Amino acid sequence: MTKSYKFGSCLLTVWAATLACSNRAELLSAPPAENSTSGSVLNYQKPAATATIWQDGVGQGFRSTTHTFSLEAGVGVGMAAFGSTQAHDLALLSLAYGHMLGPVLGEGHWYRGNFEWRLELFGGCQYSPRTDWLVGLTPHLRYNFATGTRWIPFVDAGAGVTATSISHPDLGGTFEFNLQPGVGMHWFVHDNLALTGEVKYMHMSCAGIDKPNHGLNDVIGMIGLTWFFGK
Repeated sequence: MTKSYKFGSCLLTVWAATLACSNRAELLSAPPAENSTSGSVLNYQKPAATATIWQDGVGQGFRSTTHTFSLEAGVGVGMAAFGSTQAHDLALLSLAYGHMLGPVLGEGHWYRGNFEWRLELFGGCQYSPRTDWLVGLTPHLRYNFATGTRWIPFVDAGAGVTATSISHPDLGGTFEFNLQPGVGMHWFVHDNLALTGEVKYMHMSCAGIDKPNHGLNDVIGMIGLTWFFGK
């Protein structure tokens, strides 16, 4: 009886071990259960890259959806010329928003580039021959040349309105018009950030609304940063 009992216990132990191994094998061979967490990990996709401002790579012209924001500061050197009796020296700060007016134009030509509409808010002071204030709002039309490099030259022209305390002997009232033709350059230090410099001529007068109306004439140098945004 003792031998039979030991033999039966041995068989029972072997059978239990075999059953345990079988269950373990089934668990290992079974496909992993699907759940929301694993599914979300497996289905994760990288977010789309930020929209580019360039039509065909850096310097190849801007996409029509590109818009800009500029912050610049500069000085104006006055000229006692073109009717002005005094040289009016200015210190200026400028904020501007812009938007491309369409795709790249002039494919295959030296003037390949984009037109850009801009709205500039500027202000500052006259520091010579006396201290006075001025503030203005000017729409601009700019043409940015596509050079294929990080150096993007442009030509610009604007006409707007100004309020100023500058008066006799050249200006007769607070309200004045302003004209601003100029040229400049963007140097892209990053794909969407440029160091911007420009030189422009500014004329202010009131078109005869007040007297005197000799006008104010300055050559202005500005430098600052321009941010470009895509959609």
